[in-house]
Amino acid sequence: MEVVWTGVWSLINGNMRMMSTTSLIMFPIYGAIILLKPLYELMFDLPIFLRGGIYVVFIFIAEYFFGVILTKAGICPWNYSDARFNVNGLIRLDYAPAWFAAGLIFETLVFARA
Repeated sequence: MEVVWTGVWSLINGNMRMMSTTSLIMFPIYGAIILLKPLYELMFDLPIFLRGGIYVVFIFIAEYFFGVILTKAGICPWNYSDARFNVNGLIRLDYAPAWFAAGLIFETLVFARA
């Protein structure tokens, strides 16, 4: 998803080659999304907007937590300091709709009951 996201932004910014970026550091972080499965099980019957909002909160917490650790280690692959709605350069509040959608996509692809 990150490669698609950065590729689309590359196109929006005029790069017709749609170059994308990511970091190998991100793979275990994205893999940690499986830790939200118990949360999904608890929220299964809640309305979609509530579930999506809860995913946003938990993803923001995780992004901030990992960002602090990686920044202290000098290896954080993202820095949102130049973005208008950033929090300490570690999260972007304007990404809430994207994280909302991502949480619901994870429900379908990763957490969904058989």
